Amino acid sequence: MSDHDQVKITTMNYDKKRPIAANPLKIEDLSLRDGHQSLFATRGRTEDMIPVAEMMDEVGFWAVETWGGATFDTMHRFLNEDPWERIRTLKRYIKKTPFSMLLRAQNLVGYRNYADDTARAFVDRAAANGMDIFRTFDALNDYRNFETVVKVIKESGKHFQGCICYSMTEPRMGGEVYNIDYYVKKSKDLESMGADSICIKDMAGLLAPYDAYQLVKALKAAVKPPIHLHSHFTSGMSSMTHLKAVEAGVDILDTCMTPYAYRTSHAAIEPLVMTLLGTNRDTGFDIQLLARINEKLEKEVMPKYKHLLDDSKVSIIDINVLLHQTPGGMLSNLVNQLREMDALDKIGQVYKELPRVRKELGQIPLVTPTSQIVGIQTVNNVLFDDAKERYKMITDQVKDLCYGLYGKTAVPIDPEVQKKALKGYSRGEKPITVRPAEVIDPELDKAKKEIGDQAVDMDDLLIYALYPVTGKKFLQWKYGLEEPPASVRPITMEQVKKREALVKKALAGELVEGEESDDSDVRAVLDGYISITPVHFDLTNFGYLPALEKMLHGMSQRCSIENNP
Repeated sequence: MSDHDQVKITTMNYDKKRPIAANPLKIEDLSLRDGHQSLFATRGRTEDMIPVAEMMDEVGFWAVETWGGATFDTMHRFLNEDPWERIRTLKRYIKKTPFSMLLRAQNLVGYRNYADDTARAFVDRAAANGMDIFRTFDALNDYRNFETVVKVIKESGKHFQGCICYSMTEPRMGGEVYNIDYYVKKSKDLESMGADSICIKDMAGLLAPYDAYQLVKALKAAVKPPIHLHSHFTSGMSSMTHLKAVEAGVDILDTCMTPYAYRTSHAAIEPLVMTLLGTNRDTGFDIQLLARINEKLEKEVMPKYKHLLDDSKVSIIDINVLLHQTPGGMLSNLVNQLREMDALDKIGQVYKELPRVRKELGQIPLVTPTSQIVGIQTVNNVLFDDAKERYKMITDQVKDLCYGLYGKTAVPIDPEVQKKALKGYSRGEKPITVRPAEVIDPELDKAKKEIGDQAVDMDDLLIYALYPVTGKKFLQWKYGLEEPPASVRPITMEQVKKREALVKKALAGELVEGEESDDSDVRAVLDGYISITPVHFDLTNFGYLPALEKMLHGMSQRCSIENNP
């Protein structure tokens, strides 16, 4: 364990043009995708990325993550932005650094497996619009769900990064399922599929430092593609995990610019740059340039989003992740579900039931969408089961999982649970063993008939095919068929300042009805607030002062953000 042979001390050199290190650590920046997805509910707007885009292009990142995950959904639904346009726009400013996206395999950028024709068209259009690196993962680590998209990635001449979703059944790595042998086997499977690089995707921040050391060492010895580590900060371990991974020889790490770092996001790049100075793993980055980027972000961008930070507690880490080996966002969702049902007193029972349900459903990794599947079923069991019968209320998603629509689980699903779930199931009571997409009918022709001329091109058609309800609404906004609501409009820094002034007055008890501020000004501030928060208020039903009071109350009602795609 003391063998740190991949890090060597060299001559200290602080010059920004210092010689390239013998084995420089490569960095992918996640600020423009996973950073704001983790901290700000994916509400980052393209216009707020442009001010730092050219500067970030000069840093020397291996790649910049700009797309995928929840961005496609959030952009068209909440921001009135064409998701495809973000790639094209940022490409005009970031010309040297490759773009990376998070692709949910056959789920694409949605929450279910789509048909093969949709999957092929989506990857083709993403590549044509300018995407370079396709970070591809499957919630079950079932690589049959990679087959369709990987073929198109390769045909397009793009970089296929295959992911292994990191999971555990014990407090630390090991046990009968998610052990070193499991991860080595998965890495070899990815190598045989033609992966250009392999990513250990630790979406919950579960990977402990010394486990990371062993895991990276094992993968480096087993396969040839570069090893990339993605580890959220949620548990507080990722900075330490990064360092041990570097000592083990990891090739690429994911980090964020400081304003987008920590909490449920990722560790910051700047401390890592300083740490590796004077070693053979020196990134070569200019920390003064990073500081200038941070300053611009803090002054010109963060004020529009800082109210979205979770201020429900002082701590910036979630030790429940360590206690329950469960993503922080999933635990928050469980608490919220119980609170809504006035059953928060049963949280202890939920924590006890959760590992049992997960085991019965095949010890699946807890990542979107499987974390929601396990979580909701666990709550149902606690609330509705009795001593005579378990799984009284089975969700449709659990039925789909038992049928095989999501893929093959790590271990077989409990046969009694599976039999009960599939009793009377619409697709049949016998689970499938084929690749899930093979039982999904083609979708694009049907989508084209439904949306008609509202979809001008294939990019429009895919927005509708992936999200029929909200996609159609967006296309109506895009082509002027319907006026977008105030809630999807961007706000200015001037509006932010007015909002902060109103909040300050309200908190001081100085804001009164009929104050000498004209109503349109107040409406602009409140509308501006609404446009960037997941908490929406209907200002037509009450006066501005009550609206502001409700707004202040809403500032503590943050939406739960799960640290996975």
